[in-house]
Amino acid sequence: MAGETDLKTLLASMTPELLAGAYVFVTLAPGVPQPEGVEPVMVFREREGVTLIVTEEEANAAALTASFRCRMLTLNIHSSLEAVGFLAAITTRLAAAGMGVNPVSAFYHDHLFVPADRAEEALKLLIGLAEDNRV
Repeated sequence: MAGETDLKTLLASMTPELLAGAYVFVTLAPGVPQPEGVEPVMVFREREGVTLIVTEEEANAAALTASFRCRMLTLNIHSSLEAVGFLAAITTRLAAAGMGVNPVSAFYHDHLFVPADRAEEALKLLIGLAEDNRV
C-alpha cells in the first residue's frame, strides 16, 4: 500500500490529531537495557546511546532522566516515505510561530513532538495549513 506523494494533496488532506498525555525524550547509555515496564513510542540507536520517546508517566516510574516535555500530534494521512516537502512545509509553519518540533516519520503517518505548553497552538496552526491548501 503506497502512501501519498503529492505535496498539495498531503497538506490539504491531513487531519492533525493531538494525542492525550505528555511525552518525554530519554537516553540510555550504550549497553544499558531498556527498563521493564517502559514501552517507547520510538526507539532510535545512535553511537552515543539509545533515544526513547516515552510517556512522562513511564519515565517517572522508571526514574529516567527526561528531556523535552512534549505532546504528540499525528498527521492523519498516509504519507509516502518518499514524499518531498511535506515535513518541510509543516516545520516551516511551526518555525514561523517560533516553535520547535521533533518530527518522526513512520510507515503510515508522520508524528510531531511539540512543546507541551504549545500543543493546542501547534494543532491550530496545522489545521490552518491544511485549510490554506484546500483553496
